Amino acid sequence: MTKNIGSPAAPGHTAQAATARPVRSRRTQAERSEDMRRRILDAAIEELTDKGYSGLRTADVAMRAGVSRGAQTHHFPSKDALIVALVEHVFLRTAELGRKRSLSVASVDESIKELMADSQDFFFSELFLIALDLAIQGRRELGSTNRVLLISAEARLPVEASWLEALIGAGVPEAVAEDLLWLSISIVRGFAVRRLWQDDAPRFQRLFRRWRQMVACYLDALPRLEPIN
Repeated sequence: MTKNIGSPAAPGHTAQAATARPVRSRRTQAERSEDMRRRILDAAIEELTDKGYSGLRTADVAMRAGVSRGAQTHHFPSKDALIVALVEHVFLRTAELGRKRSLSVASVDESIKELMADSQDFFFSELFLIALDLAIQGRRELGSTNRVLLISAEARLPVEASWLEALIGAGVPEAVAEDLLWLSISIVRGFAVRRLWQDDAPRFQRLFRRWRQMVACYLDALPRLEPIN
């Protein structure tokens, strides 16, 4: 007997095939909107990396993200709005990486080394300098809420708290741990700003190592030093 290729399958087979077919859940409008927003921000990061702030064009961002100009302006009406959102997007992402990094250290020297490396990743980025410029501009606008400063505090203060715990956990006395945290971060931030007129990467790295040596000597001599109030 010849099998009829075009004949319908048996009822049982049809039910079984229908049952095996995966059911796709449709994304909500909010999910699609968030996905588009993230695509635009990721494209903006790439444009900023390639061209810098002065070369950043919202039209190029939309093209790289594969969205229409109208879709982009719906989420980010202006270049400034895009940059502020980009600051928040990147700062919060790097903050999460910093918190995870703080959990991987063991010794005091490793804690200082990784703290400064994490700070360098943040402060030596072009986006930090852009955020700094926006924050300064915002301070000039009396009575205005400086969104960049709020984003910066929201992102960085929890990271600093994580590194403080890491320093104490590695053996730094609580009485001096926060001071060493502030000094270490401030050294990196100071060099980040100095790069505007003197970018000397080998010297920066040498001075970072020098600071780690100074911390080790200080902690070793701490029991013999007068308390500082």
